[in-house]
Amino acid sequence: MLLPEEEVDNIIDLALAEDISHGDVTSEALIPTELQGKASILVKAEGILAGGEVAQRVFLKVAPSLRVEVLIRDGARVHPGDIVATIFGSVVSILKAERVAINFLQRLSGIASQTAQYIAKTRGFVVTITDTRKTTPGLRLLEKYAVRMGGGQNHRLHLGDGILIKDNHLVALRALGMSLKDIVARAKHNAPQGLKVEVEVNTAQEAVDAVEAGVDIIMLDNMSPDEMGRIVGLVSV
Repeated sequence: MLLPEEEVDNIIDLALAEDISHGDVTSEALIPTELQGKASILVKAEGILAGGEVAQRVFLKVAPSLRVEVLIRDGARVHPGDIVATIFGSVVSILKAERVAINFLQRLSGIASQTAQYIAKTRGFVVTITDTRKTTPGLRLLEKYAVRMGGGQNHRLHLGDGILIKDNHLVALRALGMSLKDIVARAKHNAPQGLKVEVEVNTAQEAVDAVEAGVDIIMLDNMSPDEMGRIVGLVSV
């Protein structure tokens, strides 16, 4: 598995507790406990698969006796009718696990597929598609994994992963009389070794000021492609 298993299991445990902590009264009332069967997870739309192994772990968490065969690797393009996985064993256990397993597959595959669409639109340009920390609470590890499966790259996993000076930082520090150059210098001086300093800007002048202040990365916030193009032309060296 390409993800830390303990962290993935913790996420799965929370999802299962949310869904089946009180049991599956419908399946338990209707399906004989000894009934065995086979289920397949089918693709309904073209896209990029992500979360196959996560779904597998969901089924095995519910019932280790189940046999789960994942047939398509994460990161692969899938088409309607493709079989992602086949599950063999207790029908009651399969029914208990299916919704949580499919929720993970749908969410992660959707992110991977959307990422791949962005990459396709920027093909031919010197562009890398990266993500943000604006993730679903509790699912960041998996959602950022899905971005990678779609061909994108991760930006910051958490607040300790890099220095990003945003507008709220600038407002607070400018109230102390600090210039952008002062702010960047302080960040570079206090930053843990190896961390780059990034600044969020909203205008072309702010971008120029950030370059002159010596930042490593500029984030162009809420700008159109035309605006970004003009700024890249201004600051390119």
